[in-house]
Amino acid sequence: GSEMCIRDRRKLIVPLVIEQILAVLVGTADTVMVSYAGESAISGVSLVDMFAYMVITILTALATGGAVIVSQYLGNKEQENANRAAGQLMVGTLLASGVVCVICAALNSQILHLLYGSAEESVLQAAETYMFITAFSFPFLGIYNSSAALFRSMKKTNMTMYVSLLMNVINIAGNAIGIFVLKAGVAGVAVPTLLSRAVAGIVMTALAFNAKHEVYLKAKNVFCRNFEMLRRILKIAIPNAIENGLFALGRVLVTSIVAMFGTAQIAANGVAGSVDLIAIIVVSAMNLAVVTVVGQCVGANRYDEAEHYLKKMMKVSWIATAVLTVLVWLCLPMILSCFAVSEETYHYAYILVMLHNIFATVLHPTSFNLPNGLRAAGDAKFTMYIGIGSMAMFRIGSAVLFGILLNMGVVGVWIAMGMDWLARSVAFVWRFKSKKWQKFRAI
Repeated sequence: GSEMCIRDRRKLIVPLVIEQILAVLVGTADTVMVSYAGESAISGVSLVDMFAYMVITILTALATGGAVIVSQYLGNKEQENANRAAGQLMVGTLLASGVVCVICAALNSQILHLLYGSAEESVLQAAETYMFITAFSFPFLGIYNSSAALFRSMKKTNMTMYVSLLMNVINIAGNAIGIFVLKAGVAGVAVPTLLSRAVAGIVMTALAFNAKHEVYLKAKNVFCRNFEMLRRILKIAIPNAIENGLFALGRVLVTSIVAMFGTAQIAANGVAGSVDLIAIIVVSAMNLAVVTVVGQCVGANRYDEAEHYLKKMMKVSWIATAVLTVLVWLCLPMILSCFAVSEETYHYAYILVMLHNIFATVLHPTSFNLPNGLRAAGDAKFTMYIGIGSMAMFRIGSAVLFGILLNMGVVGVWIAMGMDWLARSVAFVWRFKSKKWQKFRAI
């Protein structure tokens, strides 16, 4: 059985890796193009991106909750229940993302001043424009995420790869027109983001209604209220959303500390934030794959297999991250020269990317792949407590200590990030070895 599984896993993982590469390329291309609209623009957009990252994280947590339940039902061969879970996932997502969209559009100026009040006025203005326009993309992003999660549960990751490709082509072409042809500055980046997410959300959801799939959406499953099913999804989604949401909120708070250090350091934070994604492409893909693989093994009650695959996938993550780190290091001057930024920003960005990649090589798989595996087995509360505790103590506490008190600025903030990953790794490895995670089936 396991030989066949290897081919299966390749089919699952390769498109996920390609999808991550696309996402990273687009994010970086985005940042490069915005940098031509000036440092205020790149700083403003990067501040909003941090906030948007928090929203997207919460929507992804919902999708993951749905995917865990659907994967476990599929592992247990319960077709109809998997479809019901899929329908309820869509309802939950639409409600959640609708609420978020209204809040972000209505209160964008208040939210940004609250978080990043210490930034320069021109940076805040750019941020407000960008946030108002992109807020309307959240519902589309929500349904895209949830539909994509369904395809991942069925191991049909090539579907999500194609739609993601379409989304990214629209985005990049739109940006090029918005910035270089129409000279529309920040709005020239925001509108294509909205358009590309709308198209992707609609296409992906339409595909999910196709009855030929193992799991598909039916109107009667979407428009009915099935509280029992919603409760199961939320039991995983809520701890996941709280943990990842607070993790993201921690990043936002850390970014608001960075906003105190002036536009060059904010811009460097933004540039490094897009470049440092290159080294963790494979880890990010594995984060998604782990949920499906472990979820299905646990659903079928095969814990030794779940453990075996989780270790294997983490090994792949480590090797890949080390290789990518070396490649990024060799190409870094070339990569950074694409951005239209000042000497000072370039200098900071260089240090930040190097720091991030060294930490990521050692700690990323144990800090992110491992808790996702525990979560897919249903052990969601433990990962939540550790995630929140480590974030508060190490990510934020150390950021204040190094960044502000020891006057290390943005570099100190990134060292704090490494300490957070170290604390998470220690806790999750201990939990994994204790085998306690094997007592929580979700279905």
